[in-house]
Amino acid sequence: MKTNVIFVLILTSLALGCGSYSSNTPTAQPGTMPAISQLVPNSAISGGSNFTLTINGSNFATSAVVNWNGTAQTTTYVSATQVTAAIPASAIASPATIQVTVTNPAVAGTGGQYGTGGTLAETSASTNFTVN
Repeated sequence: MKTNVIFVLILTSLALGCGSYSSNTPTAQPGTMPAISQLVPNSAISGGSNFTLTINGSNFATSAVVNWNGTAQTTTYVSATQVTAAIPASAIASPATIQVTVTNPAVAGTGGQYGTGGTLAETSASTNFTVN
């Protein structure tokens, strides 16, 4: 009887020590970093009208977003090397140096036991746009 109790206690402690459950939530991986090589145009006259800014570069995702001084603009994906953004006249109302970046948004993972954690959002280095 005493041996049976010891045996049950040993089995119970082994089961508790080895049988813990973990959700194993996958970790998001770094996304693809976009890069800007050229802004067309790269300057404008203050007080001018709205215009389309063309950004040439590399690694643009189909859902990439152009940021104008940190504010997302209406963006159109042309290709992995080009996106355009609609810049309103109010954005060039007065002289300034504007920081332009492109962000490839995060992609949600599939989760689950064998899923992925998706990717993180990545933002390019900034490129200056001059409003004269």
